[in-house]
Amino acid sequence: MFEYLEQLDVQLFLFLNGIHTNFWDVIMFWFSEEITWVPLYAVLLFGLYKKYGWKGLLPVVLGVTLTITLTDQLSVKAFKEVFLRYRPCHNLEIQHLVHLVKNHCGGQYGFVSSHASNTFGLASFLCLLFSNKKLGLGLFIWALAVAYSRIYLGVHYPADILAGALLGVLIGTLTGNITGWAIKKLA
Repeated sequence: MFEYLEQLDVQLFLFLNGIHTNFWDVIMFWFSEEITWVPLYAVLLFGLYKKYGWKGLLPVVLGVTLTITLTDQLSVKAFKEVFLRYRPCHNLEIQHLVHLVKNHCGGQYGFVSSHASNTFGLASFLCLLFSNKKLGLGLFIWALAVAYSRIYLGVHYPADILAGALLGVLIGTLTGNITGWAIKKLA
């Protein structure tokens, strides 16, 4: 059963990674870069300041820091360094079929995706603090686009993305609830 699921994961990866153009190569590489999203983070931070004021901003910043630290570190220490699943671009069996953008492959192991974990963790965290369905939908579309870019770029299998997203949602929900509780206590 596990081998069948892994085979399915590889086939889905090769299909999704095989859909590429020069235009999308640029867009997906850009989507995957953390620095690209700094203006979005600044706008979101300003929105949180408007909602909670200076007093509430400290727990928010601490909550974001805790969320990203947990998602990033757990995705590496509890998954990548434990499961040791090669990234598609390092998998000798399919490496020749993988479309890489700018010949960038990343670290040796890819399960789970730190990008997916971080973005879905942040999206979950922010959804709880903003309590706005439209913004929440937008944040999850953003997280999904970043996560998909990792498949497109040839550095993660779909299962890496799915597991990373689930890890992120769990952590973001936990830290978001703790932060919401802290904000209420300070009010």
